[in-house]
Amino acid sequence: MVRVLSVSDEVVDSLNHGAADELAPDLIIGAGDLPFDYLEKLMARFGVPCVFVPGNHDRDLTGYKRTRSGWTQAGLPVKYPGPEGAVNADGRIVTVAGVRVAGLGGCIRYNEGPNQYREAAQRQRANRLALRRFRHRVMPGQGAVDILLTHSPARGIGDAEDGPHRGFKCYLPLVYRLRPQLLLHGHIHPHGQTPMDHTILLKKQIPGQTVRRSTISMNTVGYCLFDIEPGGSGVEVHRRRHGA
Repeated sequence: MVRVLSVSDEVVDSLNHGAADELAPDLIIGAGDLPFDYLEKLMARFGVPCVFVPGNHDRDLTGYKRTRSGWTQAGLPVKYPGPEGAVNADGRIVTVAGVRVAGLGGCIRYNEGPNQYREAAQRQRANRLALRRFRHRVMPGQGAVDILLTHSPARGIGDAEDGPHRGFKCYLPLVYRLRPQLLLHGHIHPHGQTPMDHTILLKKQIPGQTVRRSTISMNTVGYCLFDIEPGGSGVEVHRRRHGA
């Protein structure tokens, strides 16, 4: 069992105070739109790794590559603007602290800012991400990943009706293909309300049986502390704060 502290969009100052010591996460997951030094401070405070995807208010991190001699962009040495030591899962499937995470950052395009995509462009990125699952061994009845980490929610599943906060339609087919235990997103600020978790039902035929699974779609704006069993079939939430 792995204990995860997920954060997104709104800085929760209490996570940097002594009372947070009891949280004791094994892994930090960031769903975007947080100061990168906030993620760095959480990693340093708890002494654990961090996986993140960028949000629409974050720097554009495309094109940066880490080499033996340091960070480069277009073949030239540069200073990396992202959170130092954290793993950017955008467009990738990564395994950190035993948890397999697939990531897609950004939101629906509404202006010329960074990390924004039209539905067709994000569908192409989702298709490429789904193909990456074939690089990993998956046991019958298990999902290809434990967590699908996104900044924006899926369309019609915890999103909003205003332009910048509409979810992506391509995420639901991606859930069916990756079959994660959890779809973890940010972007939708609760504004004092309690966001609803949504259950996405899955079903898959394997020889001799029908395997039934479900994916929970969870808004982690603020923070959420939960346990997840790699290769398992659900999460157990211990503590949660909706917004700062």
